[in-house]
Amino acid sequence: MTTNTANAAGMTGTTNMTVLVTGATGRVGRRVVESAEAAGLAVRAASRSGAVRFDWADRSTWAGALRGADAAHLAYLPDVGAPGAADTVGAFARLAVELGVRRLTLLSARGEPQAHATEQAVREAGARWTVVRAAWFAQNLSEGPLLDGMRGGELVFPAGEVLEPFIDARDVADVVVAALTGGDRFAGRTLDLTGPRLLTFRQAVAEVAAAAGREIAYVPVSARDYGAALAEFGIPAQEVEFLVDLFETNLDGRNGELSEGVREVLGRDPRDFADFVREEASAGTWKK
Repeated sequence: MTTNTANAAGMTGTTNMTVLVTGATGRVGRRVVESAEAAGLAVRAASRSGAVRFDWADRSTWAGALRGADAAHLAYLPDVGAPGAADTVGAFARLAVELGVRRLTLLSARGEPQAHATEQAVREAGARWTVVRAAWFAQNLSEGPLLDGMRGGELVFPAGEVLEPFIDARDVADVVVAALTGGDRFAGRTLDLTGPRLLTFRQAVAEVAAAAGREIAYVPVSARDYGAALAEFGIPAQEVEFLVDLFETNLDGRNGELSEGVREVLGRDPRDFADFVREEASAGTWKK
């Protein structure tokens, strides 16, 4: 079992703390890496093709990534609520504890009951844990699968006109690092994170279009129609069914309220969606 200064101190300080970051190339993961390094932590940035190789689907990569780590941030792909996620993440969390990891954070989703079993698996692993439930990332509109539609001038998405408190992924990352380094302050807690205001997806796309100086339409569709389109693109049937169920629950309006989570943890207001839009538009993110 690994024993070092950070373990012995109960993780109340960051001296000699080594943090494993899974999903280190993802929207939140790479920002956790940046925030953790800025906080003076030794970071093991793990991904399927990185220097620290890690793959949720290949358990032979798990121990090598974990050995020597004091803490770990868990970001499960394809989704924390996907079928099999609880079993896989739970097994990984238990192995982490066996190998001396004493602090775990789990990236979860606000308003996603499908993720609760995975959250519980982490709670039961034996480490100090913090579950970070985040609202929709603002960066979902600037990175990942939705970006092509935004650049193409039309976002087709099953969000209707529900209100969503979009959060900047940088705020999520800063909260994760604060939880990892905050001793017992955030241990055993589920943190609810939102941005500072509510927007419909239509309003969010309109703000992007205005800042980018071009027309971008928002086209709401049903979750079933969206799933049918995904199937035509070759997404496996089981994954399509999960996504349809996810969109029908997570995007039914249940997240239409703000929380004080970011301010409680970081002592400041969360970044506004308009700031994110201005920065990305200046960088040319949504150019054709």
